[in-house]
Amino acid sequence: QVQLVESGGGLVQPGGSLRLSCAASGISVSVNDMTWYRQTPGKERELVAGITTEGSINYADSAKGRFTISRDNARNTLYLQMNSLKPADTGVYYCRSSRSSWSGVINYWGQGTQVTVSS
Repeated sequence: QVQLVESGGGLVQPGGSLRLSCAASGISVSVNDMTWYRQTPGKERELVAGITTEGSINYADSAKGRFTISRDNARNTLYLQMNSLKPADTGVYYCRSSRSSWSGVINYWGQGTQVTVSS
């Protein structure tokens, strides 16, 4: 059974930092493309940062220079270090794993963790 469990969200003041974690079981983060998404009420989920199996990384323009995605293969965990947080970063953050198979792309999602940036 595949599980992705996000943690590390919370309430933080503007300018603060948070480190999100996504602990995986049933899959290996090293052989999946891993992505962080954010969702706010009334909007679709938007990509925040992603890392491929080869280690290629991409960020949303809003995250560049402030967020860092990484993974620890030994701990089978994906991370998102978020610095200089802004109220616009508020939302539910989800991690997603993606892997191509003979039948198509297989995606798994976590349950999300709430991040609120407010003074």
